[in-house]
Amino acid sequence: MLPVVLVLLLALALSGAGIALETLWWIALIVLAVRLLGFLVRPAGRGGRSGHRYRW
Repeated sequence: MLPVVLVLLLALALSGAGIALETLWWIALIVLAVRLLGFLVRPAGRGGRSGHRYRW
């Protein structure tokens, strides 16, 4: 009985880890899309040049 319970617990843990990893991938893709949109749609700075986020 103990091996069956251990196998079921292992399957549950791996299933939960898989769901968590898939969720993290979706979050990473959404953040990447927002960052790319932020670089493409920048407000114009002084002199009509595109605005820079960094000084360097």
